[in-house]
Amino acid sequence: MNIVLWIIQILLALLFLFAGGTKLFLSEAALKQMTPPNSIVLPILLLRFIGLCEVLGALGLILPGITRIRRGLTPLVACGLLIIMIGAVVITVMGLGAAAAITPLVAGVLCAVVAYGRRDWR
Repeated sequence: MNIVLWIIQILLALLFLFAGGTKLFLSEAALKQMTPPNSIVLPILLLRFIGLCEVLGALGLILPGITRIRRGLTPLVACGLLIIMIGAVVITVMGLGAAAAITPLVAGVLCAVVAYGRRDWR
């Protein structure tokens, strides 16, 4: 089970590094250009904040387990990322429909699996 959790954590960390990095480092015009036509447009500062939380969350999924320092933070980070993914599902369903919300839903479920599986890291 430990190996499965590590694989999920690494995949989630890569996903959140990519998603958060694009929100942090792309220009406002590039982000607006990437937004689908019928979706809800969030303010740029909110997008930057979400991107920062995703990048820090990606680090929080991996670093405590590797360094064996504060390993109890990993389930908390996974819960925080789950909250972000719940918001992503809601915003996506409101703007683009349920079919487009599958990716954030799966990411949220995987965050919940990590939070549950690593709950004994105290």
